Amino acid sequence: MPVSLVSVANSYRLDPKTFEKQYKDHLSIFRNWNQLKHADKWILIEKNIGAYLSIDEVALSKGELYTIITNKANHGKKGSLVAIVEGTKITNITKVLKRIGLIERNKVKEVTLDMSPTMEGIVRESFSEAYLTTDRFHVQQLVSEAIQEVRMSYRRKAIKEENRLIEKAKKNGTKYVPKEHSNGDTKKQLLARSRHLVFKPKSKWSKSQKIRSEILFEEYPRIKQAYNLSMLFRNCYELSTTKKEAKQRFNKWYDKVKESGIKEFNICVSTVKAYEETILNYFINRSTNAGAESFNAKIKGFRSIVRGVRDKKFFLFRIFKIYG
Repeated sequence: MPVSLVSVANSYRLDPKTFEKQYKDHLSIFRNWNQLKHADKWILIEKNIGAYLSIDEVALSKGELYTIITNKANHGKKGSLVAIVEGTKITNITKVLKRIGLIERNKVKEVTLDMSPTMEGIVRESFSEAYLTTDRFHVQQLVSEAIQEVRMSYRRKAIKEENRLIEKAKKNGTKYVPKEHSNGDTKKQLLARSRHLVFKPKSKWSKSQKIRSEILFEEYPRIKQAYNLSMLFRNCYELSTTKKEAKQRFNKWYDKVKESGIKEFNICVSTVKAYEETILNYFINRSTNAGAESFNAKIKGFRSIVRGVRDKKFFLFRIFKIYG
């Protein structure tokens, strides 16, 4: 596990600032690092390229975005890092990646990514022989957000109604007491506390969630309909074994959404259709971008350990040493 130089210094009762300076200048190869000159702009480790890659962006410090390419084969450990490039501009990223020979770049078979046109442009320009796979969890998140929009529209109405009844009670000189459902939830609480249960399949509901869902779906049939659409979409991934089979399930789901008339799902349908080619590539190897998300979390975790990025080049040098 990565550690901060401050913690090492404290362990040996050394002055942290002096120890960091000694590490930079003498104990490490930082001053002689062959990528030092451009490290804050880009780092490239050609030998780490592999057949299966992931691409994502991460906020390194103060919202500054960097594009990161990692090799799936090394599972976020040593040898995972292929490149870190400042920004997300296609021309800048591809300029760095094209430093890798064309023969090596053409050996890349698959690259996983989120639904970013920029990331897609980078991959198509840099790894022309690879197929792109849109991350499953980013796609499912769209559907989850749609059902939450349905739930929240009812919750906003419930809050507005409760506020009106409170004002009415004040004018009448009485105390407002909200009605409770059989499980003790008020209308507003029912809608708020249902947030997590509509994410899950019924098999994963707790006893209290099962009771709450029965009340919720009886009171709000439209939420039940939205939940069923969400689970139907989940089944497109869970039950399909081939691209052809998945395509058939997606088409049925599009029809069900149209029949439902729930407008919150319309954006989901149009987005899935727009990315359908790369979404369906998931069913070749069932690859996701989870490794890239995990790698980004490690960088953020390391940033937290060292208490922020004061010297960008030195911070990236340490990332290079750990994961390069």
